[in-house]
Amino acid sequence: MQPLIWRLVATKRAYQLQREYKEIEKLMQGLNNASRLQLATLTQREFQAAAKSEFPHLYGTPPEQRYSAWGSGTDIGMSRARSDNLPVRLRGIALWLTVAYHETRGTTFPALDNVHRSLLRALRFLRESAPTASAGWFTAEEAAA
Repeated sequence: MQPLIWRLVATKRAYQLQREYKEIEKLMQGLNNASRLQLATLTQREFQAAAKSEFPHLYGTPPEQRYSAWGSGTDIGMSRARSDNLPVRLRGIALWLTVAYHETRGTTFPALDNVHRSLLRALRFLRESAPTASAGWFTAEEAAA
């Protein structure tokens, strides 16, 4: 019975992340080149900071919420990404991408695996659209650390 419950929880979470990803993707595509470069740099920094945390998938989550099924990093990132203030929006997108990546990395649930592949495409888009920042861009091994 427990595996069925976990599959249902994972499917619900995958649906939520995929819906949010579509909004993040539109926000990213609406950025000009200078903003994309800033976003690539911010995302790179967020990945480095998350990799140093004990639980990268809970990065950005307040300590009192540490034992929930998933953290609040994507929620915080989404609320910031919807901001009218461009620097806040960029930080929100970077946070959302980072937390969602770590949350879906290495999953055994197909629905979450599809979200992870979408995230990888978004990160490749950022890396390719900001060639000056790509010299210091993380590798797959660094992101997995």
